[in-house]
Amino acid sequence: MREARFRDHFWSTDLTSTVGYDSIIQHLNDGRKNCKEFEDFLKERAIIEEKYGKELINLSKKKPCGQTELNTLKRSLDVFKQQIDNVGQGHIQLAQTLREEAKKMEEFREKQKLHRKKIELIMEAIHKNRNLQYKKTMEAKRLYEQRCRDKDEAEQAVHRNANLVTQKQQEKVKERQGLCCRAKGRLFWLGSCPTSLFSALGPALPRQCTRALLHLPSLPQFWQLFLKLAQTKSALEDSDRGYQQSITALEKIREEWLKEHIKACEFFETQECERISYFRNALWLHVNQLSQSCVQNDEKYEEIRKSLEMCSIEKDIDFFVNLRKTGSSAPAPVVYENYYNTQRNATPVRSPVSVPISRRAPLPTPTSGPVVHKTFTTL
Repeated sequence: MREARFRDHFWSTDLTSTVGYDSIIQHLNDGRKNCKEFEDFLKERAIIEEKYGKELINLSKKKPCGQTELNTLKRSLDVFKQQIDNVGQGHIQLAQTLREEAKKMEEFREKQKLHRKKIELIMEAIHKNRNLQYKKTMEAKRLYEQRCRDKDEAEQAVHRNANLVTQKQQEKVKERQGLCCRAKGRLFWLGSCPTSLFSALGPALPRQCTRALLHLPSLPQFWQLFLKLAQTKSALEDSDRGYQQSITALEKIREEWLKEHIKACEFFETQECERISYFRNALWLHVNQLSQSCVQNDEKYEEIRKSLEMCSIEKDIDFFVNLRKTGSSAPAPVVYENYYNTQRNATPVRSPVSVPISRRAPLPTPTSGPVVHKTFTTL
């Protein structure tokens, strides 16, 4: 039972980080590359096997090998050449089998790539949406914090100037002609309102009214600060509302991303298990094919050995003698023939029986008289 799971170990505390997802994708890409390398290996091996098989066939057909042998050894040589041709054919068949296995590996690799692409597109879209919403949320937070600082500064300014306003100035403001402004169909009447009412209505004043009041030259500085505070409170409420809405939207997207990330991790883990299993089985099958090829080759070589066992030296010798014999009588020995005996006997007779070699006597010493030649033969 496996304990390590993709879904439990590829996270990051940074919401916008994709380090865990990228690590899984990189591993899957490496696995796909490894499958491609094995596929190329099978193709190269197929080329080698095919070339070797063709060369063996050419060797067995074109290269002379004991072509003048006779009888049983000739038959053994014929079996030898035929089996070498069969071995070559076996290597060509092995090359075709390896090409088919390489094709299957390619189809498996492309199938996984196609299925992965769908998940990757979904994850890319949700990552983009998540990062965009996170950016908007951080911008809303920055604006909200700025509005908070503006409101705090406005409050501090009002508190600093509150003690400087005299009772006479307050009554003078109350007696002024009322001011009004219209916004979104509503009429806001200002001027005769007491200070407490200003405090109550200040945050609710429309932004158009506060802007108009701030530019009235007759309005005392204190009331300008007061209206500025009302404006900052209104802007703060808007920014706070926008910030909360952004947080809500971001949380919804985050939950959706969590679900999709878990689903993607589970899918990628399943796919990786399938890839490892397929790769392992492909290697196992390849080795079995090589072993089978060796066994088949050994069976062919065994046929050659059986043929050689039937080869008989005695039979080959007898066959050659009976086929090419020239006679059973050897030539007689060559005897010495005396030249002078040959002249006396017109027809020399060759005796099959060996005779002793005759020796000639020494010639007489020549004299001054007429020379008479005599021949002495020792019988």
